[in-house]
Amino acid sequence: MTAPARTALVVVDLQNDFCASPLARARFRGAPAVLDAVVSATAGAVAEARRRGVEVVFVRFTGDPVHQGASWRLRDRGRGRPPKCLEGTWGADFHHHVLPAAGEAVFTKRACFDAFLAAGFEEHLRARGVEHLVFAGLFADVCVDSTARTAFQKGFHVTVPADCTTSLHLPYEEVLAFMRVLYGARTTTSDDPSVWDVPAAEPRQREEEEEKCAPQPVRPRG
Repeated sequence: MTAPARTALVVVDLQNDFCASPLARARFRGAPAVLDAVVSATAGAVAEARRRGVEVVFVRFTGDPVHQGASWRLRDRGRGRPPKCLEGTWGADFHHHVLPAAGEAVFTKRACFDAFLAAGFEEHLRARGVEHLVFAGLFADVCVDSTARTAFQKGFHVTVPADCTTSLHLPYEEVLAFMRVLYGARTTTSDDPSVWDVPAAEPRQREEEEEKCAPQPVRPRG
């Protein structure tokens, strides 16, 4: 079974310092089992995407101070936050249950939230003809949100399987509702087959597109 090539699954920051390290467990307000469930569901979504022929794109975060802007450093100093996902450390590695396969693209965000700020990310999607992004990973109210919001503004359709992410700071259901309202995200679960389908145009939009494509009557000159 093959899905349209216009869809890509984007796995965001499923790295040890966000889901497996003692620091990750300590800073997450919910039960650690929630993080484990996100990893498990995302692993399942990745396997299903590969089975369907949907491209899987991985995004990783590195927080080395050399890449941090002045505002980032000031925030971390004020809150006593140590840098996370340092290059070359276990914390920066992807969780061992969800690893890129040979040939799958990996993009790096250097001390920023939005994957569209990672070199080559948007260009890769455009070159592949991708129109619809399915987001999994961490966190729904931080990097997933930042990337999905930019995706919407750049014309991509957005789907968020609710079991493949969770929130860090804000109530999760409110985050999902915000996504639906603000940028029309489709929120469902990873076992819903429609996750992989490009969202259909609204009836009025379809009518307008059909009108544009219809032959125009030839008007007599006079």
